[in-house]
Amino acid sequence: MLKEAIKFLQQLSIKPDERFVDVVDANGQDRHFSVDEDGRAYEIKPFVSRAESALKVNTLTGLVEYIKANLERNNQNLFLQVFDENNVVLKGVLDSEGERESLVMAKAIVPSFGYDHYYDSEEMIIAFQSKFKQTKDRDLLLKVIGNIQEENVRQTGDTGIAQAVTIKTGISSADDVQVPNPVRLAPYRTFLEVEQPVSDFIFRMKEGPRGAIFEADGGAWRNQAIVNVRDYLKEELEKEVKDGRITIIA
Repeated sequence: MLKEAIKFLQQLSIKPDERFVDVVDANGQDRHFSVDEDGRAYEIKPFVSRAESALKVNTLTGLVEYIKANLERNNQNLFLQVFDENNVVLKGVLDSEGERESLVMAKAIVPSFGYDHYYDSEEMIIAFQSKFKQTKDRDLLLKVIGNIQEENVRQTGDTGIAQAVTIKTGISSADDVQVPNPVRLAPYRTFLEVEQPVSDFIFRMKEGPRGAIFEADGGAWRNQAIVNVRDYLKEELEKEVKDGRITIIA
């Protein structure tokens, strides 16, 4: 190919070095162009080494271990962007082409739960025990759901805020109780290495019995989760942040 290219240029009576143009742009940057036989100019950009794809991990621990190992880009400053409560990306600075390399993507694995879906009592008990951290209100809801009389979720006692239900209080006795609202719960919704945000939920029940919880904080828990992730990374990467190698953005 090289011999053919040189022969082609010789046939055009154009010296190879005349087909390349060096200019300085308005920002004082050197730029290099090649010109074809039709006079069209193409910019020759410097080779930039980038990762073809980001390394994917599912924990903040794995992300921190990668950074501390300092195996790649060890002479470069890097950015940690806490994109949301479940995603953190390690990125490089802008390269000569104005692009930013993504080195590692951490994506949390969190259990799925339908916050506006009615579950039967058995499903709710399992979900509260496996997908929620222990809180006072979680334990109270487990007690109510686990002892409710199947035939009685009283709509007549519904004030729009609290509902009256009948629960078993002994071997043969039952009492009406008010289902608390709102309730403070802490579902697993972000990386397990950080504290799970506690937020308000509305708890409702229907005949069956079936129950559901609805988010009642306007999504403010997400902001707290992002802060928790940021603080964890700052603590674990204190030296790297202090040295200026890592900048955390949240």
